[in-house]
Amino acid sequence: MSSLCRTSAVLVVFMALAVGVGAEQLKERSCDVVGDDSTESQMERALLKKLEPLSHMRFNVTVEKSKTENYVYHFRVCREVNSSMQDFGGLVQTNRQNGKTTVIGRINETQLFNGSDWIMLIYKGGDSYGSHCSGEKRRAVIMISCKRGVTASSFSIISEEREKEQDCFYLFEMDSSLACPAEDSHLSVGSILLITFASLIAVYIIGGFLYQRLVVGAKGMDQFPHLAFWQDLGNLVADGCDFVCRSKPRNAPAAYRGVGDDQLGEESEERDDHLLPM
Repeated sequence: MSSLCRTSAVLVVFMALAVGVGAEQLKERSCDVVGDDSTESQMERALLKKLEPLSHMRFNVTVEKSKTENYVYHFRVCREVNSSMQDFGGLVQTNRQNGKTTVIGRINETQLFNGSDWIMLIYKGGDSYGSHCSGEKRRAVIMISCKRGVTASSFSIISEEREKEQDCFYLFEMDSSLACPAEDSHLSVGSILLITFASLIAVYIIGGFLYQRLVVGAKGMDQFPHLAFWQDLGNLVADGCDFVCRSKPRNAPAAYRGVGDDQLGEESEERDDHLLPM
């Protein structure tokens, strides 16, 4: 019985180790800025945090220079393109002719810079050049430009500088709103005046309602402050418009006079004058 328990305990330990190793492999590694932890700049750490929403996205671009140069570039922001390879490859080139993969830049050698409306992400430590650039390691430069309303788009390769003796690089670009500066949220003068006016109206209505109800003891519509004034406001406005917009003097007679009883009476008296003796 003791041997059975001992065997079970060993199996449990092995299963726990296997689960731990599997979990470690499934966990994706992120960017590591060039240099020791103590020398990493706060600016680069802040930029890494700013680009974190792009880490779950994958980008691909196909380039066909000739029949022998036909490549697909795979890119991820601060994540490995193929985590199962455990090669830290953040930007990888695949030859469509023979399927060969080449790591252009690795996320464990990352540098970041930024300007007012752009962020430059650099992956260093790629696979070595063959006959180009003195056999130095490849490097990928990704220029992320500001484009509001777009999380990420338009990933493309601009050029490959490999004709120099050293400091060769691959240049890519993409658009993202994450590279945009923060928008100012200052209110305009008109907005401030509208907010102030609306606040005063609210205070007037609520305060007047409470006063009429709790102090005066009014009920129903009488709780509305200055109810009589607001009821007469329409008539007052109409009188004002009539006074301002009148197109004739107030005392001018009408252009057309109707036939009234008074006129008929006067006319009948005039007609009876010839009957009187001379």
